[in-house]
Amino acid sequence: MDQIYIGVDVAKAWLDIYHPARGAKRIENTPLSVRSFARKAAREGVWVIFEASGGYDRVLRDGLEAAQASFSRVNPRQARDFARAMGVIGKTDRVDARMLATFGQRLQPPQTPPGSPTRQALLAQITRRRQLVEMRKQEVTRLQQTTDCDSRSDIKSLIQLLERRIEKVETRIAEIIRSSPELAETDRQLKSVPGVGMIVAATLMAELPEIGSTDRRKIAALAGLAPIARDSGQRNGRRVIGGGRATVRTVLYLAALHASRHSATFRAFRQKLQDAGKPVKAALTATARKLLSVLNSMVADGSYFREVQPI
Repeated sequence: MDQIYIGVDVAKAWLDIYHPARGAKRIENTPLSVRSFARKAAREGVWVIFEASGGYDRVLRDGLEAAQASFSRVNPRQARDFARAMGVIGKTDRVDARMLATFGQRLQPPQTPPGSPTRQALLAQITRRRQLVEMRKQEVTRLQQTTDCDSRSDIKSLIQLLERRIEKVETRIAEIIRSSPELAETDRQLKSVPGVGMIVAATLMAELPEIGSTDRRKIAALAGLAPIARDSGQRNGRRVIGGGRATVRTVLYLAALHASRHSATFRAFRQKLQDAGKPVKAALTATARKLLSVLNSMVADGSYFREVQPI
């Protein structure tokens, strides 16, 4: 019997569901409604396809995991590119749900691995820290743009408050990692690389749980660091990166910058690329990709970083 794929378009208040044989329907995006849908999906053995949607898909994912239903949480950009390739230009919730069902039928994406409660808690704290850091950045910019004494005083007090909140969140992140022997060991492995600190390691564990369980090409694609070819005829276009998980790509880029300063291995790698004429940004991107490959191998092997002296 062929596998049946159901597409689900996620919104804040509701879910639009498309079943190839039964058509479309809409349910509320609430735990009660989602649990009922998930149990039925598990009983019937259908495969649910939905996009990562900024947290609104959390209820759906939790319900599907609890019911042990098969599902794939796919990258929105990949799903949209598929829709364009199929000639679908319009965008409505019902059209998106139907297209996701077709996406599943044609591409048969892999099962999304279940997230452990500990990793979910870590992800929540990493997300909250990123939000607080962004707010602090905005306030620092405002401080630079105003000369009013009262406003400057108020902004400074808010910056101090945000810094205390960030410290509190970072303490909680460290507690979560220590509470899990698996995460604690992975944390030690990742941080054995110069340039990889607590936030980089925690971000990778929370937002790239596939690290150590797949090959270097796939992990680079997930992080959005895989080079994309732009060739046509006899023209070889410049390779670019794109897609993937932007937050992971950002922390790896910054980690690569530090690693190329403090590690002989990565410093030599980056310098070799720049000596060959690569622009600084391209060399750093390649260094970030190599760093991720090294980290991926370390987690897979259960090993720690060792410097490779340049020849």
